[in-house]
Amino acid sequence: MKTAEETWLEEGNQAMQGWNFEHLDGRWKNESLPWNYSKIVQRYLQATDIWLDMDTGGGELMTSFQHDSQRTYITEGWDSNIEFLKQKVVPSGVTLYEDPTENLNSVPDNKFDIVTNCHGAMPVPEISRVLKESGMFVTEQVGATNNFFLSRFFRDDYQPAYPDNTLVNNVIACQKVGLKVLKSDVSFSKMSFFDVGAVVYYATVIPWEFPNFDVRDNLSKLYELQNIIDQTGQIDTYEDRFLIVASKQ
Repeated sequence: MKTAEETWLEEGNQAMQGWNFEHLDGRWKNESLPWNYSKIVQRYLQATDIWLDMDTGGGELMTSFQHDSQRTYITEGWDSNIEFLKQKVVPSGVTLYEDPTENLNSVPDNKFDIVTNCHGAMPVPEISRVLKESGMFVTEQVGATNNFFLSRFFRDDYQPAYPDNTLVNNVIACQKVGLKVLKSDVSFSKMSFFDVGAVVYYATVIPWEFPNFDVRDNLSKLYELQNIIDQTGQIDTYEDRFLIVASKQ
């Protein structure tokens, strides 16, 4: 039988392709947000639209909308995801812009009827640049304080990687470049892990929230989490999320 440490080391060596957390199925729970991002996108995404999905990951969410591939464009910056997209998504007719700087540098001006962005980078002036007049922008973002106290638990000097990624800052940024904000919302929702290995996996694949995370360096902390799970059944943290829907004036 594997020791706890051996199990945690295995979790720390797991790789994720695309942006898919199936490995944690049944091992965590995310409290529902007060909005449904997919339904909001469906409300604005018309069949004839030229659509850009930013930082698409492995294209998992993008493909769920079943939009005409000839009218679908995506950006992605991570090399492993880019190779995956070239193999699995681009052959369907979707156009991929490689975007390692996450700044839309290779994306043409005034091309898109709608730009969507689920948890991607937010170069707001560039988003406005690539939108057509009256084009729509829909984004759900991970806020600056996401998982803050769990990150601080592992590193007492932890500071958020994107401290300015807040609803207020991004609404103001949209307004400054001529995007009219039609809807905005914010939510702090509970996220629970039911085993320590799930925490290890999550911390490993989200390095900007858990920088330089290493199982061996954090063994004492992991055993403290195990004691909590033994007594309460779960480790609770919270997700910081915000939503913006805007149109180009």
